[in-house]
Order: sequence, then C-alpha cells, then structure tokens
Amino acid sequence: MKAKSVANDFPVVCVGGSAGGLDAYTRLLRHLPADMGVAIVIVNHLRTVATMLHEILPRFTKMPVELITERLDIEPNHVFIIPEKRDLHVLDGEFRLKPISKPRGWPDVITVFMRSMTEHWDGKLIAVIVSGFDGDGAAALCGIKEAGGTTIAQKPDTAGQPDMPESAIASGCIDFILSPEDIAKEIVRIARAE
Repeated sequence: MKAKSVANDFPVVCVGGSAGGLDAYTRLLRHLPADMGVAIVIVNHLRTVATMLHEILPRFTKMPVELITERLDIEPNHVFIIPEKRDLHVLDGEFRLKPISKPRGWPDVITVFMRSMTEHWDGKLIAVIVSGFDGDGAAALCGIKEAGGTTIAQKPDTAGQPDMPESAIASGCIDFILSPEDIAKEIVRIARAE
C-alpha cells in the first residue's frame, strides 16, 4: 500500500453534462489555467457509447486528461473522464468504479458521483451542470451546497441542450448561472481564494 503523497484538501470540480456537453467542456477548459490546483472531473452521462473525450479534450487544455480507472488517485491539475457503463465514486482520495446502478432510462451518474464527493472528499467542491438532456445532477446540488460547496449551472441560452441546466436551476440550489467562459472565471476565483 503506497503512502498518499497528496492531501485530499484541494478543490474538485465536477462537470456534469450529456448532449451538447462537448461544446461546454471545450469552452470551459480553454479558459482554465493548467496550474490552479484543482481537479476537474467530467461526468458525461453516457450509458453505452464509449467516450472519446479523453482523446478530444487534450487539444483544449495543457492539463493531462485521463480516462478514470479503478483506484486512480485524484490529483490536482488533471482532467478526469468517467468511463461508460460505470457509476463513479470516491474513497480515500481515489476513484472507485461500480457497474452502472440505473441501466435503463436516463442514467443518474452525475448525481451518484456528486453524492459520493459530499460524503468522502475533504476539499472544496464545485458542481457544474452543463448542456444535456434530462435532469441528472440536480438531485445532488442541495447536498453540495450543504457541504459548503459551490453550484453552477450553464446559462441555458448558451447550452446546446438546456434541459440539464434548467433542471439544476429549478432545484433552487444553484449559486451561479453562467456561460462556460464565465464558469471558468468563477472556478479560477474560487481556486485562488483558497
């Protein structure tokens, strides 16, 4: 068992999206510095289609982009991508993958991950909901706020599919409603306020 070299007290940004999410992810990453000391976790709610995000997104950021594998350490200044057909959890500063708990209908992988973060992460939490169908993530936003985190929804008129941001806003637990570029500015502001 290797000793943990990194204290688990840096901010983690969970970016949840689906349809139209790629545009939001690229616009967000383009405006984030590579050395601000936060981990970015992109939870794209795909059920069966293999994700290509770990191949596409390195063009838009200097941060390393990794497809999450079991027991991968959560590190700052990295972008992590959820693999398909998996629920994502956090334990002891590592990612844990489990078979998807909701194989039919709209997945709730964003909600599952955010709830795990509120229970098992010591650092600051930032939850971002961007373009996508359905309302995944909305159910976990109040919990993020209760844990002292920050919640952000993509401004619906800047989203390819406004359903997910609108569901997030309807939860009543959103702190900011911003374009992807302004979401990046807010993440930087929070990271620098550490």
